[in-house]
Amino acid sequence: MVGRLAWATAFLLVLGPAGELGGQAPTTDDLVRHYQARLARRATDPRGYVGLGQVYILKARETGDPQYYDLAEKALTRSLDLHPDPGTASRAATDLAIVQMARHQFREALVTARQALAYSTSNLNAYGPLGDAHIELGEYEQAQTAYDRMKSLQGPFYPHSRLAMLLFLNGDPPQAITEMRRAVEESRLASQPKENVAWAQFKLGTMLFQTGDLAAAEHAHQDSLTTYPNYHRASSGLAQVRAAQGRYPEAIELYRKALSVIPLPDYAASLGDVYTKVGRPDEARRQYTLVEYIGLLNTVNKVLYNRELALFYLDHDMKLGEALDLARRELDVRPDIYTHDVLAWALYKNGRAAEALTPMRTALRLGTKDPRLFFHAGMIHRAAGDADRARDNLNRALALNPHFHPLQAEIARQTLKELEVPARQP
Repeated sequence: MVGRLAWATAFLLVLGPAGELGGQAPTTDDLVRHYQARLARRATDPRGYVGLGQVYILKARETGDPQYYDLAEKALTRSLDLHPDPGTASRAATDLAIVQMARHQFREALVTARQALAYSTSNLNAYGPLGDAHIELGEYEQAQTAYDRMKSLQGPFYPHSRLAMLLFLNGDPPQAITEMRRAVEESRLASQPKENVAWAQFKLGTMLFQTGDLAAAEHAHQDSLTTYPNYHRASSGLAQVRAAQGRYPEAIELYRKALSVIPLPDYAASLGDVYTKVGRPDEARRQYTLVEYIGLLNTVNKVLYNRELALFYLDHDMKLGEALDLARRELDVRPDIYTHDVLAWALYKNGRAAEALTPMRTALRLGTKDPRLFFHAGMIHRAAGDADRARDNLNRALALNPHFHPLQAEIARQTLKELEVPARQP
């Protein structure tokens, strides 16, 4: 999901003077208590409910616990029910759209962001979740238009991170990385919440990893962990780098650390893959079992993790028919290039490589330079009988990052060897 830096300092607009919290830098829990006390005194204060909703969103980002989004929704909906002034209503609707994005309710978020603009056309921050929703729906030109409307904003409200994501998707990693570095710097200068600064550093690290710059990616993730110690996203990002460097014990420890904060299926799957790489199949199986358990735990998870669960099944040759069904269901709600990629991978794994070519072309249509996309394309073209395109895509995956995955990078190399059949002598 596209990152959101701009909204995070918005709570400062409704918090009031810093003296209300004793003049010290407040923690997120301090802010929750502040707004709860404020609303205990003034139960019909719509701005107070907006502030509480925004802090719950921040808490959800810090912990990874989606229950805080439920609390945020209740607070923001309450604010709107009180018929606030247009500016407050617009902020409440903007943040409600952010909650819907986090729940993968992308079409609903599109509607709510438009409502925010209807309340107040001067609230340019509403174009953030509007553009984010367009990206998840595969509507990239509309996303660009939305983000362009935010370019008159200053400081941390400028859409550096969003523009960086679009640049990366459109096949321009150098400019994307430059823009993401600006996002990091702006978030630092604005003294944003530590999680927001750490998030920008983590996203910078993931972009650098995909381009194969392991040293710079390592530095970015370490910066993130310095900014926000025990940050689960940065722990996972650094674990990915350590695995690529062949430092497997460190990778294992970092993935375990990320899982101890919040058990996400991609963390468990990645840890299982590292265990497989180092020849510890029993530990790998335990992690793979955990992936399924997390993905199917409740109704919310079945919405949030359909794509991750489908990809896990496909990468490990498990429940291939179910994975295809999950990919198709995900396409109904999230038709971006990465869901088309998973659909193509699912068709290939189910022995339907010829059908996989169409969604794979859609996945590659922007020119996105992502090793996983090229790896999938190479394997699909090989199965479809196009050895030249198979070689081209597999070489592109390994050229970007020869260690893009602890297991699949080796599959790519082995497949290339098999494709390099010497021409027969006359």
